[in-house]
Parts: sequence; structure tokens; C-alpha cells
Amino acid sequence: MGTRAAISRIYRGEISADIVGRPKIWYTISGLLLALSIAGLLVQGLNFGVEFKGGSVFTFKAPSASIEQVRGAVTDGGAHQVIVQKAGGDWRVTTESLSSDQVTEVKTSVSKELTVPADKVSTQVVGASWGGEIQKKAWQALLVFMVLIIAYLSVAFEWRMAVAAVVALVHDLVITAGIYAWSGFEVTPATLLGFLTILGYSLYDAVVVFDMIKEVTKPLGPTSRTTYSEAANQALSSTLVRSLNTSLVAILPVGAILFIGTTLFGAGTLKDLSLALFVGMIVGTYSSICVATPLLVQFKEREPKYKQIRQNIARREQSSKRTSKAKVSAGAGASSPSAGENGPSDDDGGGDQQGTPEIRSTVTVRKVVQSGSRQQPKRGSRQQRRGGK
Repeated sequence: MGTRAAISRIYRGEISADIVGRPKIWYTISGLLLALSIAGLLVQGLNFGVEFKGGSVFTFKAPSASIEQVRGAVTDGGAHQVIVQKAGGDWRVTTESLSSDQVTEVKTSVSKELTVPADKVSTQVVGASWGGEIQKKAWQALLVFMVLIIAYLSVAFEWRMAVAAVVALVHDLVITAGIYAWSGFEVTPATLLGFLTILGYSLYDAVVVFDMIKEVTKPLGPTSRTTYSEAANQALSSTLVRSLNTSLVAILPVGAILFIGTTLFGAGTLKDLSLALFVGMIVGTYSSICVATPLLVQFKEREPKYKQIRQNIARREQSSKRTSKAKVSAGAGASSPSAGENGPSDDDGGGDQQGTPEIRSTVTVRKVVQSGSRQQPKRGSRQQRRGGK
């Protein structure tokens, strides 16, 4: 309950989490995720779709057939690199590039083994040159996007914020691509759209946080009692709930498309886009809060202005400690003489504490008890009290 109550208070904004003050934790988590993602890209590799590497695509309806039966029918037709997907009620089979005669043989095999009319099997041949053109355009779009982002953040904020934001964007791209590699999903043009979308989403979160940090740290000066790190953490805490709510609202429908749409309704054509969006939104929210902001703070704390503020705060704290110690020492010195005067001494062999019983023993104490009626002086009349007779 303690952890749950603390998380609830942080979510409501009642307390602030020290996110900026723990950069090693976030860098360690990001390092592990990056290592896992790079390993997936090197070991597993991206599964590029037919749009990128070229090939033949067969689409047909066979409600009673299984994946093994569809794969066997296409393989018997002479195809080798067979990838079977089910999109709704249709089967979509991707193979290597086939000649027209080989395409005819595959259609005949599918028609014979799956009892599908040959004219109901649609075919499409995609050349590798078209996929190469898509890759080229995608890299160009990514490069232009990065240049525009750096220019905008440098003008609207400063170059340190631009560098922190770009590092977070690269962080998001690599992790999303690595998870994509481990999942084995095909990389299609929809995947590229998803990648470009998560870049904009991640950048939006970073800009919101940076704008609040800029406003909060603007009044800092030599006499400030708050360092840049503390001010940035306050700004981040004030936008934390907003970022989490925005991310949650965006992730829920994407997660519904990815997990419910592809499994229950067979929306296979949307899973490429939804996976990229789902992973990218989660990683983008994390990076804008736990990667970009701590990195920006480390950049800013190296500036002479904020170094001086930190040194001034440390100097005032040391001065306050010395003043407190001096007051404690002065109070202890003032109480020592009075204790010596009133306390026992070696010369009189015990002082007043031993002599007091002897003095009290020579004094006779008598207790007087009144008997009879209590005698009170007469007050007289008001005129007598005023001096009259």
C-alpha cells in the first residue's frame, strides 16, 4: 500500500519525484534497451516486406484452409520463400520474384489443393527497384525532419535542448526498430509512416517539458536558493501528469488495434502500423521524461552561471552550519560558570548539598493550627473608610 499510495500522490501532483536527480538509473535502463535492440537488429534483422525487396503476392479466399495447407499449396507450385498472412477473410501469400510461368503454376496448385477457382486468385508482382525508391525517400524524409527539428529547437529554445531532443529521438528509433526486429513483423510502407509519426509524438512531449523548464528556470540568478537541477525537476513534476495522461489516451486505441483488431478481427494490414505506434509512444514518453530532461540538465549545469548558483548555495549552507555551531558553543560556555558556582566543590567537601541538612537540623519548625471561630477585622462603614466618623 505504501508504494501504491506514493504513486497515487505523484500522479495527483501532491509530491514530486526526483527524476532529474537519478540520471544513472535512467541511462542504465536505456543502455540495456538499446543493447537488446541492437542485438535484435544484428541477429534477427528486419523482415522487409515485398514492397522493399520485391516479390510476388497472391491473394485469395479459402475459409476452411489452415496456414500449413496454404503454405503447402504455394510451395508445391514451385515457390520457395513463402510468407503466409491472413488479412480478414483473405489469405495473403508473399514469395520471391517469380516469372509469369511460375506464377501460373502457383495459381494452378492453389486452385487444385484448396479448391479455389483460378480466376479468384489475384497476383501482383512488385519489383525491387520500387522498394529501393521507397527506402531512399524514407531516409530523405528522416534527414529533413531531423534538420528542421534541430533548427526549430535552436531558435525557439537553445542548441542544448535541440541536442537533447535529437538524442531522445534516435533513442526511440533504435529501440522501436529493435523490438520490430525481434517480433518478426514485416517492414512495410505503413511501418515507415508509423516511425515518422512516433518521431513527432516524442518531440511533442519533449517540447512541452522544455517549455516549462524554460519558464521555471528563467528567474534564476546569483542570489537564488534553487539550483537548475531542482528547478528543472519541479518543472518536470508539474508536467508529468499531463504527459502520462496524454500518452495513456493515445496508447489505448493503438493497443486495441494491435492486440484486439489483429487477433479477434484479423486486421493484419494494420498490425505493422499499430506495432510501430504502440512501441514508439511508450518509448517516446519515457525518453522525453527520463532521457532528454536529465541530459539537458547535465548540459546546463556546466554553464558558468548555474555553476555559480550552486556554489553560492553551498557557501550559504556552510555559513549557516558554522553559525549554528558557534551558537551552540557559546551557549555551552555560558552555562559552565553557573554550574560551577552552584555545584559541589572539592574545597568544602560537598558544598551546600551536604551542609543544608545540618542547617535545617538546628531550626525548630512549629505548625500553628487555628482553633475556634475565625477572626476577621471589621471593615467599618463606607464613610469611616473614606476618613469620616
